[in-house]
Amino acid sequence: MPRGRYSLHDPHDHTPLAEEHFQCAPGPSGWRYVSRLTAPSGDHLGSVDLALDELGRPIRLELHAASWQIRGAALDGVTWVRTDPTGTHATEGNARAHAFTGSSPAFLIATARLLRLTPSAPATRVRLVALTDPVLAPLTVDQSWTLVEREAHATDNGPLTVDEYQVTALDTGEQHTVHLSGDVVLAAPGIELEDLESPPSALD
Repeated sequence: MPRGRYSLHDPHDHTPLAEEHFQCAPGPSGWRYVSRLTAPSGDHLGSVDLALDELGRPIRLELHAASWQIRGAALDGVTWVRTDPTGTHATEGNARAHAFTGSSPAFLIATARLLRLTPSAPATRVRLVALTDPVLAPLTVDQSWTLVEREAHATDNGPLTVDEYQVTALDTGEQHTVHLSGDVVLAAPGIELEDLESPPSALD
């Protein structure tokens, strides 16, 4: 069960945004990721609880940020309920999308699990509902994912397989690189792995 800490920063000017303390593990139904986020000041910022089924679809998502809350799941595409900080207004949403995405590293792993790409596979298009900071506003986005390279690196605990993905935002053409090892993000724009207490779990 990998557990550790990511640092999140603005990918453009590198302003520190948060630290995300996480743990994740495969389970009988798929995979689950839970985390809590703290500001550079140490204040609590929010939390993530994401569970996937064996096919990588989100069967339960609960996000908290700035007192806003999202509960969502894969249902007729993806469906969610967004609640405001006062708890008096809840808005339902639905989109013909495959899954959710957002600032948490959990969503990169979830998309990789959903697509299950191989290095020889062509670029694969995926439609996601992005839950954008700071108020978890939903925005539908289209991305293209390609598994560029899969390399095994020798470590004290045996070989560590690292996958390099190229992710393209189809609305702007902007590209970035994501490095994953199993269910841990090693590096991605705005994300750095600062601490890892145990090796990653395999994706399959």
